[in-house]
Amino acid sequence: MELLDLFKKEAVEYPLSIGATGTGKIIAMEDIPDAVFAQGMVGPCIGIEPTNGTIVSPCDGKILQLSDTLHAFGIEGIGGVQILVHIGIDTVSMNGDGFTSNVKVGDVVKKGQPIVNVDLDKVKAAGHPTVVITILSNANNYTDIEFTKLVSVEISDELVSINKN
Repeated sequence: MELLDLFKKEAVEYPLSIGATGTGKIIAMEDIPDAVFAQGMVGPCIGIEPTNGTIVSPCDGKILQLSDTLHAFGIEGIGGVQILVHIGIDTVSMNGDGFTSNVKVGDVVKKGQPIVNVDLDKVKAAGHPTVVITILSNANNYTDIEFTKLVSVEISDELVSINKN
């Protein structure tokens, strides 16, 4: 089956499993060091304090957006789930320094595929937190959004489980 065939509504099986975007320690939404994310203003989210700079796709999907500064990307996955991945806090001010992309907008990607590489030492040297935030940006389309109870994750671990209304 082609990946794009998975986007057909009849092929969607719930709950959807959204994977970890990196390896590291879990940071609960309320503990993310930025009020916009900590209060869920962009959508329900969870953070990972990464142990390395490889940031991967949380699901099979299509890259909808990639910031010019490479600090954030959006992906649409199976069932229309829309996920925003934000790398670090206030890292937009780094203007892409320390970030490299492995994809472009419109690319079809697989869960666990490297999307962005970030030099965590550069981010820290610039005085920014390195937390990688995974946001469910169209959460109102889903019910029973459950974030992992794990203390730390690998890229093969489930980060979020969601069900459809």
